[in-house]
Order: sequence, then C-alpha cells, then structure tokens
Amino acid sequence: MRASARTILTLKASALALSVPGAALAQEHTFTLHHFLGEGAPAHTEMLVPWAERVEELSDGQVSIEIYPNMTLGGSPPELISQARDGVVDLIWTVNGYTPGLFPRSEVMELPTVFENDAVPANLALYDMFDDHLAEEYGGVEVMFLHTHGGQAIHMRDTAVRHPDDLEGMDLRIPTRTGAWAIEAFGATPVSMPVPELPQALSRGTVDGALIPFEIIPPLQLQEQTQYQIEGHDGFRIGTTTFQVSMNQDRWDSLPADIQDAFRQASDRDWWREVGEIWMGSEAGGLSVATDAGNEHIVLTEEETDAFRAVLDEVPERWIRERSEEGIDAEALVERARELVTQYTEED
Repeated sequence: MRASARTILTLKASALALSVPGAALAQEHTFTLHHFLGEGAPAHTEMLVPWAERVEELSDGQVSIEIYPNMTLGGSPPELISQARDGVVDLIWTVNGYTPGLFPRSEVMELPTVFENDAVPANLALYDMFDDHLAEEYGGVEVMFLHTHGGQAIHMRDTAVRHPDDLEGMDLRIPTRTGAWAIEAFGATPVSMPVPELPQALSRGTVDGALIPFEIIPPLQLQEQTQYQIEGHDGFRIGTTTFQVSMNQDRWDSLPADIQDAFRQASDRDWWREVGEIWMGSEAGGLSVATDAGNEHIVLTEEETDAFRAVLDEVPERWIRERSEEGIDAEALVERARELVTQYTEED
C-alpha cells in the first residue's frame, strides 16, 4: 500500500526536526510552516522567522513553529495551499497567484495603478478590507496575514526598456493572472512559473525577462542572468503580488483560546504594516547587488512612466469586467482599494 502524501510529509518533518540540534520537542503545540524560498531569502530571515518567534514568545513557550524552507517537505510551490487545506502541513507561506482562480477578490491589490509603489499602504488596505470583502475566499484555512511585496519591476537579460513598445514580442515571467494581462497589454507573452525556476529560465533563454521586485535578486543570484533593472518614476511598479501565511482550519479550530490569541496578537494590524516595511526595506539591498555586479538601473522619466500607465489602464478595466461576470462587485473593490491605498500613502 502506498503511503499518503500527508504521511510522507509528516515523516519527513519528524525526521528533519529530530536532526536539528536542540529541536523543540517539549512544547505543547508544535507547528510546521512550509514555504518555497531558501532560508537565506529576506522573506525567511526577516519576516517568517521573526513572526514565528513572536508567536512562541506570546504563547509563553507553549508553541514551537518549525519552518521548512525551499519546499523541504516535498511538493511544488503551487501545491502549498492544498497542503495547508488538507492538513499535510500546519502553516504555509505562498503566492496567491500560484493557484489562479482561488482568490479572485484578493487580486484587486495586485492590479497595476491600484498598487503604485509601496507595500505598506497596500498591506494596510488588505487588512481593512479582509473581513468584509476578502475572507470568504479563504475556506479551509485560517489566514494569519496577507501581504504584498515591493511591486513588479522589469528585469531584462539584455534589452534596455524605456517604452512599452520595447517589450513587444518578448517572453516575460510573471506569477499572477493580473501580471500576465499587463504583459499582454505590452504586446509580450506571459510565462507563468514559480520564482525558484526563474534563474534557469533566464539562463536558457526561455524568457527574456521578468516582472519581480528587487529584493529577490540576491537569493536567486539574478544579477548573473540579467543586465537591466527597470522601474518607473517615483518607484512606480507594474502591480504587485499577494501572499498569504495561513493555517489549516481544523488545526486552528482545535487550539485553545490562549494559543489562538498568541497567533492573533503576533499577526495584528501593526504586524501587517511591519511586513510592508520589511519588504520595502529589502528593495534597496537587492538592487545594490545587481548594480554592484555592473547591471544598469534604469529609472523611467515621468513622461516615460505615463506611457506605461496609459497602457496599463486597461488591466483594471479588464479585471472589473471579468470579475463582475462572476457576480463579484469588482468596481466597488477597485474603488475601495484605491481609496485606502491613497489614504495610507498620504498618511505615511
């Protein structure tokens, strides 16, 4: 008889935990957190590890969270959400866009010209919108927090880009449907793949470039596969990506109130803001790795940026049309998201 996926991953997790010197086995509540990037990525070191430590501290030592990066427990990045929903692992950090169609309302924050250039107001807007507008699409998991990254900059192997027409005919990597629509608007071809596959795709010439933030350059060594990093005037980006840290719903429901409260305190509104600050803070360091390697950082002029904006205006319009046909009040979602992003951008 073949072992189930849950049994196999549970055995892997147990073996890995036992192999770690001083692994915490005595805590009353032990959780596995699975994700797709390496342990050197800022998302791991600056966000997931500190968050886990906050939960552990707030629980007075009753909780231990064992983090397994780089898909250590098996499977592929698009399978993370099903691993959480099926109880194969307790917690996951994943990209919503790896599973298109599962989180239609949350896509609103990914839209270019809704997301401008800052993860902090985007995260605060997601927090404010969650209960009333987004929560219903997260069945099977209990969301700890949502966040975006610093936004999609353009990374090119060997083509300098200053106008949307410069991208025509190119093959560009993107993880999300909304990003794919932006690429299509430029006359380019979107190529969807999890970000760990990008270095090889660039090396082989499978893609000519990618839409990703700067922070991912060091973990993937993208400075070795690209020559140009491009962003708009005043840091303008071509939308962003939405992520989630979520727990299996049955596991959550089984927890006593004080343990749930520890997770909630660690994942409060201030934390959603802090996560935005973490991601924005990692952008400069990522870019410097590329420029130190001799890559060119292109900042578009205001006029050049406006040319991109004019093309990108069709993406939110397309999203509103499609989601409205599904019975979602998409126009209201876009209006609310823009209102909140503007509000929190002005406050900062």
